Amino acid sequence: MDTRGGATSHQDADRGTAVELVYRPTAADFEEALRARARRSPAGRVQVLMAPVAGVVAVSVFSVLRDAPLPVWIVSLVLTVSVTCWGTLRGLRTMARRMFSMVEPYGQCRTVADDRGAATAGERASFSMEWTVVREYLETPGLFVLLAGDRAAGVALLPKRGAQDPADVDRLRVILDRNVKRL
Repeated sequence: MDTRGGATSHQDADRGTAVELVYRPTAADFEEALRARARRSPAGRVQVLMAPVAGVVAVSVFSVLRDAPLPVWIVSLVLTVSVTCWGTLRGLRTMARRMFSMVEPYGQCRTVADDRGAATAGERASFSMEWTVVREYLETPGLFVLLAGDRAAGVALLPKRGAQDPADVDRLRVILDRNVKRL
């Protein structure tokens, strides 16, 4: 019963219920999370655009100082942007593999999320976090990505495939919306 004088809402009915996810993390999960972070968070966009912008500036300055002909300048810019974009994507993939290597020993994971936070127990290790350490979250088709800071290491993920019931994904979204800012 609602003691505030109103009727109990559906959101209040969900309050206090925990959502359980059972999954085995994969490197592809981390790659999806880092790519989503790169597209949708300011810090991620800066990280991804830093190398191509620096390359364009360097080629432009060098071309102007060396009085390079326009075709050489254009070819240099195209090559620089291509190589730095490829390197950035390669760097995200490498970072994802490194992050995965840190959680791979956990093995099969069981995460329980409620209004206090999330607790994950793996086969060999466990950890928990309160929602206060999570600054914001974003959602991809396969994951909920929790962002704790501007650094990539501040990324945690909750794979939707771990939900025992499709309704659990919606319940987890409600818990996250209630406790963490959606990006």
